[in-house]
Amino acid sequence: MDNIKTLVNNVTDVFVSLLALAIVASLLVGPSNMAFLGDVAGNITSLVATLGAAGLPGLIALGIILMLFRQG
Repeated sequence: MDNIKTLVNNVTDVFVSLLALAIVASLLVGPSNMAFLGDVAGNITSLVATLGAAGLPGLIALGIILMLFRQG
């Protein structure tokens, strides 16, 4: 079971790093020049706006998401 947790944590770390790279690249070259990644920054902005518009449930969902990332 510990091996599975380690594997999931490592894969999550890789995806978070790739997400950070995609955000920086999207901001530098623009979403129209990133054919395979799309509008990463726009998608994150949309997610935050959706969670913010949801009020308390959105805040609770954001807290759960942050808690899951911090456990890794």
